[in-house]
Amino acid sequence: RQLVRAVKKYNRICQHGSQSRSNPGMVEAIRHLSDGTIGNVYLARALCYKWRPSIGHAPEEPVPAGVHYDLWTGPAPLKAFTRNRFHYNWHWIWDTGNGEVGNQAIHEIDIARWGLGVGFPVQVSAMGGHFMFQDDQETPNTLHATFCFEGDGKRKMMELEVRHWITNHEAEIGTGAYGAGSVPAAGLNVAANKKNDDKQSLGPKDAKTNTIGNIFYGSNGYLAADGYDSYKTWLTDECVPGPTGKGSGDHYANFVDCVRSRHAQDIHSPIEEAHISTTLVHLANASYRLGRALRFDPDKECVIEDEEANRMLRGSYRAPYVVPEEV
Repeated sequence: RQLVRAVKKYNRICQHGSQSRSNPGMVEAIRHLSDGTIGNVYLARALCYKWRPSIGHAPEEPVPAGVHYDLWTGPAPLKAFTRNRFHYNWHWIWDTGNGEVGNQAIHEIDIARWGLGVGFPVQVSAMGGHFMFQDDQETPNTLHATFCFEGDGKRKMMELEVRHWITNHEAEIGTGAYGAGSVPAAGLNVAANKKNDDKQSLGPKDAKTNTIGNIFYGSNGYLAADGYDSYKTWLTDECVPGPTGKGSGDHYANFVDCVRSRHAQDIHSPIEEAHISTTLVHLANASYRLGRALRFDPDKECVIEDEEANRMLRGSYRAPYVVPEEV
């Protein structure tokens, strides 16, 4: 929220990293949803099935030469250096990361919210756990979260599913059937000197190991999106496949063009949208960690009658890396 205020106050050009909003294929898919191609859309699923082996246990060691570890750690508590608290694997430590929900699934959450045409939720509930492995990871590798939205007299839902291991594909997402562009690789998610596990996948022989996408359900069918740029539809009335599409764009070019023109209204991914989608990430994680459902006030942007959850939304900051009260 403070970043949103700063961007408006200082008239800055700011774009968030949901590159799907710059892809013509995804823009076309969202247009089908808003135009009623599959009828009244009431439910969206955000699918994040990304194969991730154990990160193992990393010992404490000296800070590598050339690393300003205090600056790198920033507002988080300053703890002894380990490889699992450093590049990439910081995602899986609560002090510095927010797990797969905020790493990969934020993209699917943003697309789901975009397609539903909703803002903040009114109810959130999440369950999950860190299964199979005994390692340094603190965040869940498997999680299911539900979000309920109200507005314009209509109630809508979003379901988020995070899986970390071998799984089935859904609606052919991740199989190559859509010809979708690839999403970012899994990254440095194995401990040093540890061989990555062999990856296998259920489904077609040439299927990817990941299923990253969305499914939207309406009164006249459903729309499935693979990755960030491709979609297919199935229509109830005709009992046949509906429109399909694919198309990639240039997210960086959109930002550069807006910097040059100073037309903030042309940004495909405004920071306000990032703030809303990221709030869903924090709400899901807070519900999971607290073990209870949360009721959220969209106008006040706070959890109702739950100060413990509100503290999680706000976060804590180690001086001097503190977000100011006034921007």
